This record gives sequence, structure tokens and C-alpha cells, in this order.
Amino acid sequence: MTVMNKISIEQYLEKVARFSGSEYDKMLRCQFEDIQGDSELAMLVAPSPQELDQLRKAVAIMTPAEKENADTLSDEQIERLAADAQIDPANLAIFMNGYALHCKRVP
Repeated sequence: MTVMNKISIEQYLEKVARFSGSEYDKMLRCQFEDIQGDSELAMLVAPSPQELDQLRKAVAIMTPAEKENADTLSDEQIERLAADAQIDPANLAIFMNGYALHCKRVP
């Protein structure tokens, strides 16, 4: 499998940000929410404004090497990044896994 024209982590963040806070975002969150009202799956397509702020903080503090290799960061690296950015590590892991899957999909 060949990865062609991998988008950057910043480009991926802006791609998922486009629906943040929109009616589409609200519909997705209602459809995928669990009994506690959480909707982690919806974050892959449309993060809430609060989740988006957290993800932007994490991407902003990434080193150039981390950004270049964001699709292959280990769980430990993601946890450290979340701690450094002082954000929810689960949300960052979901986002980073979504990015890795996006990079590995066949065009």
C-alpha cells in the first residue's frame, strides 16, 4: 500500500474542524451519544468547540518531528503530548488514531 500526498496534521485538524459547532455536529453527537451523553465517535468527524480548542493546543506544541510523524506516534508519546498540553488524553488519542487511519487509507 502506498500513501500518496499525506496531508499534514494541521490540514487534518482543519478538515475535522469544519463542522465543529454546526447543526451537522449536533446531529452526529445525538446519533452517537452513549448513555452518559458522550459521543467520542462524533469527534472523528466534528469535534465540539471545546474538543477543537484542546486539539489545537496539542497540535500547536508538537515538535516538527512529531508533526511529520504524527500518524505513527506511540500511545506513550500521545499521552505525554496530552499532559504537556494539559488536555484530555482520550480525546487526543481518538484524534491521532483518526489521523493515522486517514493517512493509511487507500486512495
